[in-house]
Amino acid sequence: MQDVSKEAVKAFLLDLQDRICQAIEAQDGQASFEQDEWERELGGGGRSRVLRDGHVFEQAGVNFSHVFGTKMPASATAHRPELAGRSFEAMGVSLVIHPRNPYIPTSHANVRFFIAEKEGEQPVWWFGGGFDLTPFYPFEEDCQHWHDTAKSLCQPFGDEVYPEHKTWCDKYFYLPHRQETRGVGGLFFDDLNQWGFEKSFAYMQAVGNGYLDAYLPIVEKRQATPYGDRERQFQLYRRGRYVEFNLVYDRGTLFGLQSGGRTESILMSMPPLARWEYSYTPEPGTAEAELYDKYLTPREW
Repeated sequence: MQDVSKEAVKAFLLDLQDRICQAIEAQDGQASFEQDEWERELGGGGRSRVLRDGHVFEQAGVNFSHVFGTKMPASATAHRPELAGRSFEAMGVSLVIHPRNPYIPTSHANVRFFIAEKEGEQPVWWFGGGFDLTPFYPFEEDCQHWHDTAKSLCQPFGDEVYPEHKTWCDKYFYLPHRQETRGVGGLFFDDLNQWGFEKSFAYMQAVGNGYLDAYLPIVEKRQATPYGDRERQFQLYRRGRYVEFNLVYDRGTLFGLQSGGRTESILMSMPPLARWEYSYTPEPGTAEAELYDKYLTPREW
């Protein structure tokens, strides 16, 4: 039985938050993150960092949280009834980047660790996380780069890991009421413990570290692309899908709200501006139509 080191996981997560914030600030070149440290009444807390009104990024939120308690939230025990009656700790880094330029995709990443303990019994623990990309005006080469980066970081852990976690991402970030994916996917995994602690932790670190490698080259390539009001309005319309997913389906949002987390930190994933339009359909043959026709159903990369 490998030792489970909560301290090592927390140290990695805090450092990951620092490194990602530094890289996003450097890429933006204008705005910086403001930090809120918060405490949870029932146990734990975190530090939320938000960058607003930057040159490249309209809003970016990078949140670290470490919460604990004596009773599991309903969202956790619903699919794991064996956890009832255990105390728990949950820690993670979650981020969402909303760029200003519609030609830069929105992106999301999350890595997390969960452990439930009871005196006299072995702890129940697992890792989860992933990252996904939500373009408005996709470029094939950008999406390919995103998935190639995901594929290469998975490779040392086994040939089956990328296809499994890529498929899991496609299924998870899916809006049934729209019959479309949230974007072009990436990686998603949860309940990872079958490899033992060291390998599972190593994989979570690889995913967390791989996010910047996957995203920043796309930002660099697209941030100076000229755009007008048409592209901006479409970006705001498509951001509405992001809101719909996060409020209706996202398990992390539900867990955070049900466990008494800090509401501002949980909802920092929301875009600063979004719009809805009744019964919108893109004109055939346009760049907007191409998003729907080619990119909002799962495909191989």
